[in-house]
Amino acid sequence: MSLQRYQATQTATETPRQTEYRLFGQVTRALVAARDAGATARGTPDWHQAILWNRRLWLALQGDLATEGNGLPDELKARLISVAIWVDKHSRKVMKGEGDLTPLIDVNRNIMGGLAN
Repeated sequence: MSLQRYQATQTATETPRQTEYRLFGQVTRALVAARDAGATARGTPDWHQAILWNRRLWLALQGDLATEGNGLPDELKARLISVAIWVDKHSRKVMKGEGDLTPLIDVNRNIMGGLAN
């Protein structure tokens, strides 16, 4: 089966919420792997890629939350946008060696918990 047919099948069988959950799971696994690799992994391409992937996910989410067509309640959108801003700031600290990946992992896992309900 071609990649395009696989992706079309996957899209047809997943709800948007399931897709978000799956994506958060993939990104979070990359962050966990980067954290668990320890100090020797800090600064490696895989370590940087995990953080950048997480930042891109949250930036995309922030952009979607800011669109007029987003159906979430305004209070929830505002809270999630605040979290997205925090993720961006904390990610920059981590990349400078001033923070740790665990809070980013925890935030993602909390979001996954909400998506699973």
